[in-house]
Amino acid sequence: MTPEPHRLDHSHMLHRGAALALLPVGATLGYYALPLSLQALVLAQFTPQLLAYLALGIWASRTSDLSAHLGLERTKVFNGLKWGLLTGLVLGCLNTFMILSIYPSFGCDITFLKQTPHGRLPLYIMIPWFTCLIALVVEINFRGFLLGRLVELESYWRGPESTRRLPLLALVVSALTFSFDPFMVNTFRHLHWIALWDGLIWGILRLKTRNLWITIIAHAVEVIVLYSAVRAALR
Repeated sequence: MTPEPHRLDHSHMLHRGAALALLPVGATLGYYALPLSLQALVLAQFTPQLLAYLALGIWASRTSDLSAHLGLERTKVFNGLKWGLLTGLVLGCLNTFMILSIYPSFGCDITFLKQTPHGRLPLYIMIPWFTCLIALVVEINFRGFLLGRLVELESYWRGPESTRRLPLLALVVSALTFSFDPFMVNTFRHLHWIALWDGLIWGILRLKTRNLWITIIAHAVEVIVLYSAVRAALR
């Protein structure tokens, strides 16, 4: 049976919009192909993020029922708070232990964190206002837009049967793009690997629950716990 014309048009538009997710992925890969002298430029470090938000904006302007596509329905807020708080506390404690105990035991310096843009901000600005803002925009970008659209592309490429399995390719690509964001790497150096772990966990939560509130709350809570503990330890 031939699909109805309006369904064909909808499918075409959906996958064309999903392809915008390849823009920040390609920009991140392209950054590491640049000469080191160009990688040091602030504009080059921010280009993948700028392109990511541009792609997000274009996709959002062409998408109806945006909250449902992102997993931000109001009915999901309560579960988002409950599971996000729990996940954030667990990851915050675990990653604090990694940074303050495990990394130094291998001779890794962590004192540079005091000189990062985050470390220089006054505490009353960083917590909770700036932290919550970062968690909101980053999760909408990476888990809401990027991961969600990569899942669409993977299911389109692998066929309808792939929807029964965890889209590992989309999950890994989104987590790597998040962890290897040039600004992330240049700011947090060897500690950026923690973002890979976080990206995989938040991505799985997003895929399993279809609730972006969970990852937003988890991200904010984790950073508040981690930032507070590390800042106190490095004073």
